[in-house]
Amino acid sequence: MWEPFKKGFKAYLQLERSLSEHSVEAYLRDLEKLTQFLELTNMHKSPAEIQLKDLQDFTKWVSELGMTATSQSRIISGIRGFFQYCVTEKISDQNPSFLLEAPKTIRALPDFLSFEEIELIIAQINLSTPDGGRNKAILETMYSCGLRVTELINLKISCLYTDLGFIKVIGKGDKERLVPIGSDAIKYIGIYREHIRVQQPLKRGFEDFLFLNKHGRNLSRVMIFYIIKDLAQKAGITKNISPHTFRHSFATHLVEGGADLRAVQEMLGHESITTTEIYTHLDRNYLRSTLQQFHPAFKK
Repeated sequence: MWEPFKKGFKAYLQLERSLSEHSVEAYLRDLEKLTQFLELTNMHKSPAEIQLKDLQDFTKWVSELGMTATSQSRIISGIRGFFQYCVTEKISDQNPSFLLEAPKTIRALPDFLSFEEIELIIAQINLSTPDGGRNKAILETMYSCGLRVTELINLKISCLYTDLGFIKVIGKGDKERLVPIGSDAIKYIGIYREHIRVQQPLKRGFEDFLFLNKHGRNLSRVMIFYIIKDLAQKAGITKNISPHTFRHSFATHLVEGGADLRAVQEMLGHESITTTEIYTHLDRNYLRSTLQQFHPAFKK
């Protein structure tokens, strides 16, 4: 009964909302969970017949499966998206998910590195090897630009505007943004391209990818993970570190330095400012020193 609606929803997400394949699949998985629930409970209803009570029973069922509050919220978000589509396409007269409440979630503060820790990690790179020169350019670029790992491995030479101090990044949903790039990153990208990359074989179709593996293809997400884990271990850093840690650190250092959240949001490619606000987890000493410096009640 629901298959035509699923196909229509998929087309809507792809064409109307221009979402990435990954995001479209996530929405469809959320909808699949709802239809599984309807089948298990013998609830033979079309989307137009679904009521708020039905969705509340569904969310209770999802909760009893043992999913985290974050996972439950993600599923509810997907269901809301589907019923909004139904209203837009006049499949339903009303949106039964409008008053559907998501479980309260506690936003986990991401691990981040101090500037000194980042320098210590980068210092572990063996620059006498071709991989070392490439990895130096990779880490400098990650920290300088706050890139997602997917954005990094798909970075193209044609998207480098180093003479202007910018790179063009293709983010989630194939959305483009211009991100400033620091002088150190520009320097080591230049060294990598002029002295290392030119010596490597090139696989057809990968000529424009900036960072390549020894086979002439772009690097995998897993490879970036291993590079960073290995360097962090050599640096004696025991924090739970991943490629995303460099992005967290980039954002945290900007916010702690007083950068405007809107500017950080633009550089990170966040759709919502609330996503960026997670980086306001400033340490208490920093907060106290700021209050002492600027707040009249704290001044002696």
